[in-house]
Amino acid sequence: MKEIILIDAGTGNLRSVQKALESVGASVERTDDPQKVLTAQKVVLPGVGAFGDFMAGMKSKGLDDAVKQVVGRGVPMLGICVGMQALFEIGEEMGEHEGLGLLRGTVVKFADTLSVKIPHTGWNQVQVKKEAALFDQIQDGAYVYFNHSYYCQAGDPSDVIAEVDYGIRYACAVRRENVFGVQFHPEKSQAVGLRILKNFVEA
Repeated sequence: MKEIILIDAGTGNLRSVQKALESVGASVERTDDPQKVLTAQKVVLPGVGAFGDFMAGMKSKGLDDAVKQVVGRGVPMLGICVGMQALFEIGEEMGEHEGLGLLRGTVVKFADTLSVKIPHTGWNQVQVKKEAALFDQIQDGAYVYFNHSYYCQAGDPSDVIAEVDYGIRYACAVRRENVFGVQFHPEKSQAVGLRILKNFVEA
């Protein structure tokens, strides 16, 4: 059974993510202990709420440094929702906050001038940009579930593996070497989301 460390930064209920991972064959240990994170074979970093609060929770426990260390060793990590946003350098929610800096780019608010409702809540289509193991057996145009008011402006287009169109086109999935991120909620995205989690668990 594939072992996953599920990081608890203290900003949300992780039960649904844990259950989804277990349903695709993972053995999951939920923790806020950086020493435990350092032993990980694979890491999932889910997040809800505001970027600033999330990063404050990570830093207060030393989880930010632990994540950087394991990623630096080549351990695969998947960020979900705010967990994906945290992979970038800067988040602008509730003021400017430093992210993990594992990917180049900034997390910004949807412009008020867009003709769409904010937050982006509900089902939308993933537009796969390049072949990636995360989207194995996922059709281009598959629907996944979103809930967010800020989005990632990737500084390096080569990191973007999928986009979504919601008033503008922007990155909804990223990858750089062993670092993966999805803006949508795979644990709420039914069969498609479970397939994406399974692809990460088994990669």
